[in-house]
Amino acid sequence: MARRGGYPSPALRLRTDRERAVWFGGYEQTYLERDLQAISTIASLPDFRRLMRAAALRLGQIVNQTELGRDVAMPQPTVHRYLNLVETSYLLQRLPAFRVNRTSRLIKSPKMYWGDTGLALHLTGSEPSEAHLENLVLQDLMAWRDARVERADVLYWRTAAGEEVDFVVETGERLLPIEVKATRRPRLHDAAHLRKFRAEYGDVARPGLLLHAGETVEWLAPDALAAPWWRIL
Repeated sequence: MARRGGYPSPALRLRTDRERAVWFGGYEQTYLERDLQAISTIASLPDFRRLMRAAALRLGQIVNQTELGRDVAMPQPTVHRYLNLVETSYLLQRLPAFRVNRTSRLIKSPKMYWGDTGLALHLTGSEPSEAHLENLVLQDLMAWRDARVERADVLYWRTAAGEEVDFVVETGERLLPIEVKATRRPRLHDAAHLRKFRAEYGDVARPGLLLHAGETVEWLAPDALAAPWWRIL
């Protein structure tokens, strides 16, 4: 599913990886040489292409523009401008951190995801990973958020100690923490950070939701429900 992505042609009509590779290659070329130029002039398309691939390799990671620029031999202001262009054209999704005035110091930098997992995998030539499963879940959460009349936010939570919850859905004064695991057999330790989040925020936080790649729906603990991601979204 991550390889197919969400564009209609590769998702619904093209059956093989080779056919999808041809389509994504054509899309990448059209985006760089025509669509992007309509938004803003890019001085060096090879540099921009290299940055896109480097960003796709960091899918699901916290954005560090200085580090990214160092890896692709590009100044940080240029990286900043190029990432903004990719985000403006809906290919990049930056997920903000959940921040409240609590004792734990939270890291404020956003995490980086892609608008389409198929394109991200095409750019990198890599195999689908747990980060791509997170990306699929995020895309559905964003579609749900944008279809609501009432305001909702989707964020992530991370402490300075490295404890992290993939997604926090905030609706009104209630919080739903969500963790995504590629395992088919979730265990209680997979929900450790969900339980930490709920212990931190008390009754404001709903029981945590652990989305996995298996078949079963079960309570791992009174505050952690495990369910197949494909049954929930």
